[in-house]
Amino acid sequence: MTPALSAAPVLETDRLVLRGHTPDDFNDCLSLWSDPEVTRFIGGRPASGEEVWARTLRYIGHWQALGYGFWAIFEKASGRFVGEAGFADFHRDISPALTGMPEMGWALQPWSHGKGYATEAIAAALAWGQTVFTAPSCCIISPGNGPSVRVAEKLGFQELAHTTYHDEPTVIYRRDWI
Repeated sequence: MTPALSAAPVLETDRLVLRGHTPDDFNDCLSLWSDPEVTRFIGGRPASGEEVWARTLRYIGHWQALGYGFWAIFEKASGRFVGEAGFADFHRDISPALTGMPEMGWALQPWSHGKGYATEAIAAALAWGQTVFTAPSCCIISPGNGPSVRVAEKLGFQELAHTTYHDEPTVIYRRDWI
């Protein structure tokens, strides 16, 4: 395994371990992002290896440049790759602008859906974010992605605006720190 390249803290829940990405995570990330079920509401098409490599490096770079980013998520008991979740600043060309708000995102392997892993991982990330951020957090979700909408609302995100992103309907959610 490549040595840790980021300042990402390791977060643990009852069932999951969240840690910063390394280049060795490429194959797991490729499996995730090349799955049509995963990308159905995130970009609309499976990603190429080149795109996933750039994504993996972007995750590592977020921690280096901004002090926050995405975590790779693993089952604690098995070590199996579950997916990714975290915060980013993507400088999205979206209106209303997300400037100044750490944007939360998540994507999980289809085999892990329906087990509560998304809620568990995002709650851990939000608990960490509560200690770091002062500006509200946000996320963008396709209105057709009911499971992600339910997870966001369960964890305190509220609708901020309906908009379009890359010509697709999108809902921006906002979450204030309590």
